[in-house]
Amino acid sequence: MSKRSSLASPPARFLLPALLVLALGGCQTTSLEDVTGALGVGGKSEPAATADAKPDMDGLRERYRAKPGDPAIALDYGMALRETGQRAQAVAVMEQAVLAHPSNKALLAGYGRALADNGNFQQAFDVLGRAHTPEDPDWRILSAQGAALDQLGRNEEAQQYYAAALKIVPDEPAVLSNLGLSYVLQNNLPKAEQVLGRAYQRNQNNARIRANLALVLGLQGRQTEAEILVKADLPPDQAAAKVTALRELLSKKQQQRAEK
Repeated sequence: MSKRSSLASPPARFLLPALLVLALGGCQTTSLEDVTGALGVGGKSEPAATADAKPDMDGLRERYRAKPGDPAIALDYGMALRETGQRAQAVAVMEQAVLAHPSNKALLAGYGRALADNGNFQQAFDVLGRAHTPEDPDWRILSAQGAALDQLGRNEEAQQYYAAALKIVPDEPAVLSNLGLSYVLQNNLPKAEQVLGRAYQRNQNNARIRANLALVLGLQGRQTEAEILVKADLPPDQAAAKVTALRELLSKKQQQRAEK
């Protein structure tokens, strides 16, 4: 097993949940997907916990109750539960579906993501490993496994999974962003800035990547640069909220360092 960084555990507990505030402007959720972007599917980057989602939830719930054994319906319902913040229920739905269809890789992937959302990181890692094979690896699942390992404080192992994903999709911004955060958790800020800068160059419109890069700049004392980056292309009220979140996060991080 790879040597673990002695600095990994405290940031993994405190830094990643706080990152969410910066990336999403204060949404009340702390899922791994929202923090790192690693576990998303279908290009969704933020939870759909809005009034507009409720009619869809009602319809999915009725479909699921009518055909609970249908793997496609269970997967759709489980994903919708995740997106609306109903994490424990998502785990329950996906667990039942996997018990009925233990070799269905799409269900295993969905179950693993639901477990990670719910904070069951070791179990999520194990389940995600069953959702693909070494002969046919899925870069999204590799990246998701890396994110789970980062949450467990196993940063060097996580970086091996990101490297494997990047062999399949070189310079994929989502993977680079996760890798950059992994270096943040090791307090390797120059390396984090280098990797997140690559991610930003390849997707400058992604708010999460901008937030992650802004965090690293701020942690290195370059707060003005960080604030310019985090509020780019936002209306004034949203820009102010992001800057406030960044300042609060940097203050918490400095306090953590002072306590060590």
